[in-house]
Amino acid sequence: MKVKFLQAFDFILFFCVLGLVTFGILFIYSSGINSEGINTSREYVKQITWASIGVVIMILLSLFDYRRFFRYAPQIFAFACGILIFTRIFGKYVNGAKSWIGIGPFGIQPSEFCKIFFIIFLAWFLEKTDHAQNQRRRFVMSIFILLIPVGLILLQPDLGTALVFFPIFLVMTFIAGIPSRYVMMIFTGGMLTIFFTILPIWESEIVGHTVRIVSVLTNIKLRMILIMTSGAVSVIGLLGKLYYKQNKYFYWISYVFGIICVALIFSYAGGKVLKVHQVQRLIVFLDPYKDPHGAGWHIIQSKIAIGSGNLFGNGYLQGTQSHYQFLPEQSTDFIFSILSEESGFVGCMCVFAMYFTILIRTAFIIKNTSNTFGLLIASGILGMFFFHFIINVGMAMGIMPITGIPLLFLSYGGSSLWTAMICVGLLMSISSRKFNDY
Repeated sequence: MKVKFLQAFDFILFFCVLGLVTFGILFIYSSGINSEGINTSREYVKQITWASIGVVIMILLSLFDYRRFFRYAPQIFAFACGILIFTRIFGKYVNGAKSWIGIGPFGIQPSEFCKIFFIIFLAWFLEKTDHAQNQRRRFVMSIFILLIPVGLILLQPDLGTALVFFPIFLVMTFIAGIPSRYVMMIFTGGMLTIFFTILPIWESEIVGHTVRIVSVLTNIKLRMILIMTSGAVSVIGLLGKLYYKQNKYFYWISYVFGIICVALIFSYAGGKVLKVHQVQRLIVFLDPYKDPHGAGWHIIQSKIAIGSGNLFGNGYLQGTQSHYQFLPEQSTDFIFSILSEESGFVGCMCVFAMYFTILIRTAFIIKNTSNTFGLLIASGILGMFFFHFIINVGMAMGIMPITGIPLLFLSYGGSSLWTAMICVGLLMSISSRKFNDY
């Protein structure tokens, strides 16, 4: 039993995670140092505690047979939705979002754990419908599953966490064999929705003057005309496809204008749900100097910190941007900036190498997993890890919008750290199940 466990245990994943978590604790400690060289924060102590518990959870999950989750997947998803509703009603506000529950100083962010619950349930659904004849109906039901947690999280509102569900969904549905045109429909529709949502704020905050074409979105009457027109063209295309069954042009006309119509509707709803300052954070990376002391402050200070690191960095505990408190959210959203400033390009490459090893190892697990349920879970985790990494690092470099998405394993926070370590535990469980006699 012991020998088989050691053979099945994924030491590559385990040590990469330990390496990243160690880097995280070191730089969370550094983020608490003030200009006098005194640590005024106890965040690193909490992170050590969460990391220690997380390692135990990760190892226990690697021993647990993930296939047992299949039977209880619907109940797990129902619990996740219930806890999101509870959070929306009884939760407490943190950084403008009602996304935390807890007692006193102890709190959790349920939306982080709901990523795992969503992955398990969507994997269950996609495997149950693996041989379905009607792929369109399968896809529509998958969208419905996606929109439930996303809608509940947007009501908090927590745009950053809600966005993470989309790459998870796209990767899992693609791997599950849903036609790529349906998957691209969600991707394109999502991109257009974001574009239409931020365009009016871009006009007022970045450009500074009226752009005639944007008035289609800012004028409610013109927007309604555009929605009805694109919707009508989509319906006409659909009718043409039904009448001329062999003509694919009508299908693609309906496809394109249908996406535009839905994106216009959802972007209007998004403009009502999201606050102006949240949308400003999404677009300020285009020109942070338009508001250097407001929305652009984060990006400007982050880029200064990264640039000052050069090749080998300024040295551990020698960062100025963090110690003089120029860098906001430095232990959470912008932990990468501190790492870059103090360890330089070499330190960043070490972190990148560990992240890429985890991603490659996850892809290897996907390739070698014969169980569909495990394959889909691993696919969802891959999508989540990749999205968190790209968005957070890009945000710190000033080439991505500020969305409040943490850098997994490094950023301060128990909920995000435990979520990431639970995911790695699931990956190790999936990897070890190739030894079916174990």
